[in-house]
Amino acid sequence: MSVESEPNLLARCRQGEADAWDELFDRHYAAAGRFVFQLGSDFTHEDVEEICQEVFLSVIRNLKSFHGSSQFQTWLFRIAANKARDYRERRHAAKRGGGQTPLSLQAEDAETGLTLDPPSQAPSPDVDLMNVERAELVREALEQIGGPCREIIELRYFGDLSYDELSRELELNAKTVSSRLSKCLDKLEVIARKIFSGEKSAPFPSNMPSP
Repeated sequence: MSVESEPNLLARCRQGEADAWDELFDRHYAAAGRFVFQLGSDFTHEDVEEICQEVFLSVIRNLKSFHGSSQFQTWLFRIAANKARDYRERRHAAKRGGGQTPLSLQAEDAETGLTLDPPSQAPSPDVDLMNVERAELVREALEQIGGPCREIIELRYFGDLSYDELSRELELNAKTVSSRLSKCLDKLEVIARKIFSGEKSAPFPSNMPSP
C-alpha cells in the first residue's frame, strides 16, 4: 500500500477530513516532540506534550496560510520553536509570581506513546547531570543571540535541516546560508564562552560539521 503524498494529505486536511488530520498528526507528532525536547533541557515530558498540543492547534488554525514553499515539517518546526519560547516565558513569569513547576525525571505519556527518553546506553548520572547543565547554558546563549541567528541554528542542529532545506526555508542562496550560519556560530561561541567562563572547554567547537 503506497503512502499518500504530503501535498494530497494537506489538501484533505484543508477540506476538514478528520482522518487526514489524524494521519498528519501520526506522521509528525513524534518529530515535533523530539524537536521541542531538544530546545529545552529543562522541559519535562508533560511540558513537551503541552507545547506540542499548542503547536498542532496552531497548525489547524493556520494551515491555509501554508503554501508549500518549504517542507511542511520545516514550517512545523518554526511554529514549535516559537511555542516553546512562549511556553518558557510563561513558566518563568509564573515562577516570578510565586508559582512552581514540578520536574519529572521519568515521566511517561501513556496516551500518545511519545517516546523521548535518552538511549539506554546513556552516560553515568554525574555525566548526565553535567550534560544537562551545559545544555541549559547553551540554551541561554541561544536566547541571548536571538533573532535570525537563533532560528538558523535551531533549524540546522535541532531540526536537522540540510543546507538545501535551510536555503529554501529562509529564501537564501546556499552560500549565504553557509556564511550566515558560520557567523552565527561564531557569535554563539563568544556568548557561550562568557557563560561557560568557569569551563575549560567551549560548548561549541569552532570547527562545526560541514554541510
